[in-house]
Amino acid sequence: MRYTTKQLAELLDGVVEGDETLIITKPSKIEEGETGSVSFLANPKYTEYIYNTQATAVICNKSFELEQNVQVTLIRVDDAYSAFAKLLNIYVKSTKELKGKSWRARVHKKCKIGKNVYLGDFVSVANNCTIGDNTKIYPNVSIYENVTIGENCLIHAGAIILNDCVIGNNCIVLPGAVIGGDGFGFAPITDGKYMKIPQTGNVILENNVEIGTNSTIDRATMGSTIIRKGTKIDNLIQIGHNCEIGSDTVIAGQSGISGSTKVGNNCMIGGQVGVAGHLKIGNNVQIAAKSGVMTNIDDQQTHMGAPSIDARQFKKSYIGFMQLDKIMRRMSALEKELEVLKNKN
Repeated sequence: MRYTTKQLAELLDGVVEGDETLIITKPSKIEEGETGSVSFLANPKYTEYIYNTQATAVICNKSFELEQNVQVTLIRVDDAYSAFAKLLNIYVKSTKELKGKSWRARVHKKCKIGKNVYLGDFVSVANNCTIGDNTKIYPNVSIYENVTIGENCLIHAGAIILNDCVIGNNCIVLPGAVIGGDGFGFAPITDGKYMKIPQTGNVILENNVEIGTNSTIDRATMGSTIIRKGTKIDNLIQIGHNCEIGSDTVIAGQSGISGSTKVGNNCMIGGQVGVAGHLKIGNNVQIAAKSGVMTNIDDQQTHMGAPSIDARQFKKSYIGFMQLDKIMRRMSALEKELEVLKNKN
């Protein structure tokens, strides 16, 4: 990456406040900035660093007001956080492109491989797979039979994509993720034993989906487990068989969605949330970290607690819980007073 501050501002729809000719070659954290780097300020907690950062330029909001003069050149934008995200995408794309097939990779002769595809060491691609243009598949990835992967995808080291799964365009699967493992299906039989139910479906990731490190998306018993377009799934997450996660939903780490649950669009699910099976979570729902969801949730709701309830109700109840010790002491005192009154009578 090599841009002048003026060029960078044009790419980010911003304006330069300072020197337009400075050269930017990389991004940096504002507290660790160095010459030639560009940082950003979006969180007020980091405001102090803008006055002494060694970065060449800082991206900040147009509404940001300086409390004193700064030496650094500013690039003012409407939204510093999203502008810096755009910058990081530019930076990643400007790095050296990986292309070609490692001689250590193994690809079945009946596969269809697009243009500018990278296949790293010990990649295994089984029969009848399709991989789209510009997709990068890093070392030690295993791809089973009849898998389709779209264009401009990144499949990172150690990921496993099992048979018949479909991955759309611009998807990212991070290291160790498993797409299409068997769903947890067992039928109880005599003597307390269980018979495995074959999982004959697949997993579909629509366009622009990201699956975090060591997360698992189970294949459907029949039909498809579906992750809709734009959804981002963090690390160490379990999505059960036949689930459907709506578009542009985000799920934070260590959460689990049990089988056949449907989650709506534009939802935000915090870390370590557990959701029971066969539920329906509406659109634009927010679920606080460590919540346990046991019932359906309507659109636009915010839930917290285990079992989860409306967040406002939970907070009111929590106030009572924090006073519980005092309430118990008062009740004990009242019981003693009642006992005295009874004895007098």
